[in-house]
Formats: sequence, structure tokens, C-alpha cells
Amino acid sequence: MRYSVTFWGARGSIPTPGPATARYGGNTPCVSVQGEGSAGNRLVVLDAGTGIRPLGQMLTAAHSAANPGSPRESRTAVSVQMDLLVSHTHWDHIQGLPFFAPFFGPQNQVRIWGAKQGEVDLEVILRQQMNPVVFPVPLDKLAAELKVRHVTPGRFEIDGFAVQAMRLRHPGNTLAYRLTPREGGASMAYVTDNEVGSGGDYDVGPEWRQEFVRFLTGVDLLIHDAMFTPEELERHRGWGHSSNLEAVTIATEAGARRLVLFHHRPEHDDTAVDRLLEQAREAASRTGALEVTAATEGMQLTL
Repeated sequence: MRYSVTFWGARGSIPTPGPATARYGGNTPCVSVQGEGSAGNRLVVLDAGTGIRPLGQMLTAAHSAANPGSPRESRTAVSVQMDLLVSHTHWDHIQGLPFFAPFFGPQNQVRIWGAKQGEVDLEVILRQQMNPVVFPVPLDKLAAELKVRHVTPGRFEIDGFAVQAMRLRHPGNTLAYRLTPREGGASMAYVTDNEVGSGGDYDVGPEWRQEFVRFLTGVDLLIHDAMFTPEELERHRGWGHSSNLEAVTIATEAGARRLVLFHHRPEHDDTAVDRLLEQAREAASRTGALEVTAATEGMQLTL
């Protein structure tokens, strides 16, 4: 199965709109995966940062264009069936969820997958985010049909894809996802908020790095945390993030074909991200044929 991967938000920690971040974008993490051709109804979304809002607007606009004679009130019903894979529930990865337009269409079905945080269920966390004291519309008042399902490290299936989940080195219970079309095709891995190197105290076990390389081995597209420069990383050990060069190293070890640098630091403007990308490409050129780019809002890749 061929599918497209679209970046709706690639910034970490907090939205950073403005002229200094216009090229790479300021929205927080959201990536959509959609089948092409006859598989076009298969929609998977990775994380729900503020980037999920423009994704919802696009889906609404597509429905309106396809139904120009429909009553105005029906145009908010996008007829979306989708799986949302949440890496973890730090705010920058879920803060766009209340503003996702398909939530307000009764014809839509959204399955949300993610891990518990300690003993707290994912659904409880999402309800708290939309509690009336901080947001005017509670989760129970959304028109779409929502189902929340818990994920633990291992394998499961969603519409069109076999999924593998693995625990990452980041505060809280954070998961990486590897997606492979069930009908055959290229694989991709979404790895945001991950400290590849030393530092931090994470509940992952002594063999984590070897297991992580096996998890990624042969992946066609690797989207990986590259929040820091090597110099910044030395001052931020234990924060749960990687440098651009660490992302290149892990991609090379795993034999990935293409690497996308992700989760850009809020303090990095477009010029700073340019420098990180140039440095990563130079490192990759010395180790093999790894293709490296930096995530940009609106960027679309086809696998």
C-alpha cells in the first residue's frame, strides 16, 4: 500500500508562531498518515499538538468541497474515521485536541490510542484537559463517536497498518510507533521526545539501546527527535531529548533509508534549524546514503 505522510506541526514544548519560524512552522507535533488510491479512507494521526487544528480544517474544507449543495450546518460533519496514536500526554502533544473540527461532527469516529501515565488512564487525562474550568466544551459533549484504547509496548493493529509500540527514554510513559501496511509496503517510525544517549533516569532496562535499534532496523522513514545541538545537549542531559547528530547515529545504526529531524526547539528560529540540518547532512554523508531533512509544516512525503 502506498501512503502519504504530512507534517502539520513539528515544534516542541510550546507553539512558536511568528516571522522567525515561518519556514519550518510553529505548531506543536502532529503528523498524518493517509493511504493513497483505494486506501484513501485510511487515516492515522500521530499526536495531537496544535498542528491537529489545521489538519481538522483541511478535512472540513475537503468535505465542503465534495458536498457543495449540503446545508451549512452539515458541513462540520466530515465523515472521518481515524486512529489517533498519542505518544504521551505532555501538553504539547495533546493541546490541539479540543480544537480538532471533526470532533464536532456526529458522523465521525475517532479511536484514540495511548499509554496510561502511572495509574492514570488516558481518557481521564483527556477529560481533565477539557474540564469546564479550563475549556468550555467537556469531552462528553463532543458530537463525534470517541473510543479511547490503552497501548502497552508490543504489537497491535489499526485500519490498514500493523503497529509496533516501544517505550522511550523520556519523562513519563512515552511510546514510539512503527507502522507497516498490512497489505505490504514501506514502513515508518514516529519517535518524538527521546533521549538516545546517556543521562536521565528512565524505566527502560539496560538493553534499551540494542532493543531500540532492532525496533527501527530497516525502517524506510524515521521521524526522530532532534531538539538540541550537541552543545545544548550537554546542558540538558536528563531532559528526554536528543541532538541532531544522535538522530543521525541511531538512524545509521538501524539502517534507516530516510531521516526527518523533528520536535524543533522553541528557541531555534529558521536559521538555527537550517544549521542543525546542514550539520546532520554532513554527518550522514560520512556514514552512508542516509537521506536527511528537517520537518516542515505542510511537507508531504510519499511511501
